[in-house]
Amino acid sequence: MKKFAFVFTSMPHGNNSGREGLDALLATSALTEDISVFFLSDGVCQLLAHQSPQEILARDYISTFKVLPLYDIDKIYICADSLAERGISEHSEWVVEATVISSTQIRDKLSDFDVVLKF
Repeated sequence: MKKFAFVFTSMPHGNNSGREGLDALLATSALTEDISVFFLSDGVCQLLAHQSPQEILARDYISTFKVLPLYDIDKIYICADSLAERGISEHSEWVVEATVISSTQIRDKLSDFDVVLKF
């Protein structure tokens, strides 16, 4: 069975990339159990709690990340270097439990996957 990595690199709500990535992630979970999710660069903002997308007339898809454990997706990683570059604390409130790791650790982990999808 193939190993899938989903990599989120874009800000939420500025385009459809995050929402489309989440939809693809949930759909893929029906096909395989070996899925990991990575948030790096601007993508670290995808998991920040207490966002108000309705203020810019955007759909609140961020809360859907909360269902990932129900789909047996529990290997979720946030890039510590990306957080530091954006002045976001590792101890911020996230919508889902995630492990904060360095960009080097992310690079090492990504090399183990058969399929890497970037959103």
